[in-house]
Amino acid sequence: MLQGLTADTATDRILESVLSGNRLSVDDAFELYQNGDFLKIQLAAREIRNRKVNPAIASYTAFRVVNYTNFCNVECTFCSFMDEIGSGKGYVLTEDEIVKKMEEALEVGADQMFLQGGVDPRIPFDYYLGVMRAVKEKLGKHIHIRAFSPVELMNMEAITGLPLEEVLRTLKQAGLDSVPGAGAEILTDRMRNILSPKKATSEQWIHVMETCHREGLPGSANIVWGSEETRHEVIEHLDLIRNLQDRTGGFHSFIPWTFQKQTKKFYVRNVPAQEYLKVLGICRLFFDNITHIETSLMVLGQGVGQIALHSGADDISSIVIEENVLRSYGIKSEEKARIFLSESGFLPMRRDFNYTYREPELTLG
Repeated sequence: MLQGLTADTATDRILESVLSGNRLSVDDAFELYQNGDFLKIQLAAREIRNRKVNPAIASYTAFRVVNYTNFCNVECTFCSFMDEIGSGKGYVLTEDEIVKKMEEALEVGADQMFLQGGVDPRIPFDYYLGVMRAVKEKLGKHIHIRAFSPVELMNMEAITGLPLEEVLRTLKQAGLDSVPGAGAEILTDRMRNILSPKKATSEQWIHVMETCHREGLPGSANIVWGSEETRHEVIEHLDLIRNLQDRTGGFHSFIPWTFQKQTKKFYVRNVPAQEYLKVLGICRLFFDNITHIETSLMVLGQGVGQIALHSGADDISSIVIEENVLRSYGIKSEEKARIFLSESGFLPMRRDFNYTYREPELTLG
């Protein structure tokens, strides 16, 4: 039994069971969300974190977000970034513009590109291939390209008429290294009809990510909550991700974050810090098959982020260069990332996408 944790209540006994090596069930995860003491959940999550990764270390990375277009036909209710196709107000970046953005990123030490954009069926498949080939050929094969949410990949499947597997193999040949688990939000059909009726269903999202993993394209997964979802739906989302991870092992990390208010038509509730930390802790306890839990400083801020590192998280999902979709509270220099982690009580370690640690270059600043 963990010091400070007594099995006096049903939720204490659940935590004791997890700490003894038993898998957290869906019902027990919901019970923790409903009735668990978040301080005890933090304590247990920290213990599990320290068993999975070096307790002394917290990591960071460095990447540039490149939004290649803001034209989109999906029309998510929570998004203020998109422009309607045909409006004449949006943009599509050229190969040269994208290469220049990554040249700028390399100059300050960021060698990962997170390429994503709206869904515009007018953009030909060759555009995506050309962009990745240009980045790799002009800036070096070591540039890691992480790109395309499931709904973007479904669009490519539709415009090419090719099976998804063939689309992915062609993208890999052009330079795609990994995929984000973007566009998940809440993976229940009720919530997806509220969030984005035109977007991929829960079943489609899982299918695309499973296909990516089987084609050798690993990634991350996340949850975004803080709207009209129920607590049952939060746990249902986690269960879908864990089941997929059981089948493929393709997720390197999981990131819980909360919605930001962007549009008048989408309801966003305030998620108190203690609820965020409780859900983050539950994620650490629930995902016995995912090694790394990231906390998003970009969305939650540095104060909550420091506590999150003592509540189950082991990475800050920063440094992020250029964020157009969300209001960012993140860290934008390597020196500040290292200071932040040191002041949080950890040895800061720079990592690549695959969580391989390497010496910092101390050029981001």
